[in-house]
Amino acid sequence: MAARPVFALAILLAAGASWGQPYPAKPIRMIVAFAPGGIADFAARSVSQRLTTVLGVPVVVENRPGAGGITGAEVVARSAPDGYTLLVTSISHTINPSVRKNLPFDAQRDFTPVTLITDAPNLLVVHPSLPAKSVKELIALARARPGQISYASSGTGTSTHLSGELFKAMTRADIVHVPYKGGGPAVVDLVGGHVQMMFSTLPSVLQQVRAGKLRGLAVTGGRRFAAASEFPTMIESGLRGYEVSGWSGLFAPAGTPREAVTRLASEIGKILRAPDLKERFSIQGAEPVGNAPAVFAAFVGSEIARWKKVVEFSGARAD
Repeated sequence: MAARPVFALAILLAAGASWGQPYPAKPIRMIVAFAPGGIADFAARSVSQRLTTVLGVPVVVENRPGAGGITGAEVVARSAPDGYTLLVTSISHTINPSVRKNLPFDAQRDFTPVTLITDAPNLLVVHPSLPAKSVKELIALARARPGQISYASSGTGTSTHLSGELFKAMTRADIVHVPYKGGGPAVVDLVGGHVQMMFSTLPSVLQQVRAGKLRGLAVTGGRRFAAASEFPTMIESGLRGYEVSGWSGLFAPAGTPREAVTRLASEIGKILRAPDLKERFSIQGAEPVGNAPAVFAAFVGSEIARWKKVVEFSGARAD
């Protein structure tokens, strides 16, 4: 039992040594909780390249995918709170506490929110065979055909799944969830007419929508997405209060010095205001944000509370 206090003391001493120097004084490790190629990875790499120049130390991106973002988050939760190990994760960070049992960390207590990097709405799409050309028509159709309309998702407990469950909770429409192992197979079956609707990331379906293979009804964000402004929001479509973002954000271990958190948030905020970066994010179906740590912390808390209610309504479990 004596090993634990010694280990804890070692972490505190290491952190103390870092705190005694101007931040940052050594390379920063940015852990991405997902595999390369997704929006979280793209956000981390876009920010890290410019952050390296601004801070004057290497900011190295390391992918630690697994268990819906849990593997990477655990690495950061157990790291020294000195500002040199950071986490880039997504909406799953606020969904996992409700859909997964026995998390190896507390999504709020064990992390310090730094800043929201991107806002990435989903797009509600239907197969053209479904006679619904608006959200209102879809709701009416689903109510008229209880249990007959199915919606695809990229997996149980994902944002594409719970977007559908939130839709069910708010409309009381009886639609059937069909989970897939990833967004790609889900979209393939949707285009093939094997399922009728989906809340998908924009890049996954926008080409099919514009080719007439799918019909886009509305984006799930709080405002229209600039690169696809022809689609109204769910709120504009009559579903007041419906807002979902597949966001990406930066976290540090709990107890990270305020000076480090504030510096990171400030510099990343400046980086995200670059016009060329906004264009690059748009191609990925996202918009850069960059907000204050306190604002992001409040957002994370509200997301955890909201998804807990949706999960309780749906009974969804990812374990």
